[in-house]
Amino acid sequence: MAATSSSAALPIMQDRTTSILVRFTAGPSVATDQYDEAIHRLEKAGGWPPDGLELHVAFGSDGNFRVSEIWDSQKQFDAFGKHLTPILKDVDIDLKVNPEVLEIYNVVTR
Repeated sequence: MAATSSSAALPIMQDRTTSILVRFTAGPSVATDQYDEAIHRLEKAGGWPPDGLELHVAFGSDGNFRVSEIWDSQKQFDAFGKHLTPILKDVDIDLKVNPEVLEIYNVVTR
């Protein structure tokens, strides 16, 4: 495979901006109905989907529930966290640890 110069890079690579991946790990007692209630409360408050949220994926099942999100910036995620934290507490969602935050290098979509 031939090397390409930086001026010949694919447009997707040239236009790339730094985003973050946030991974939430819920405690083992968290159920999908608690997640649904948290989303409902965010929607009702007009805070869903929040500014800066590119992608939200909830997966797993009761006892093994996870959420991963892609955010435009740490600043936008932090601002949303101020609204999210009290709702999680209200619906008894206990996170095992603070969310893991990772810088994204590349995202490919179809």
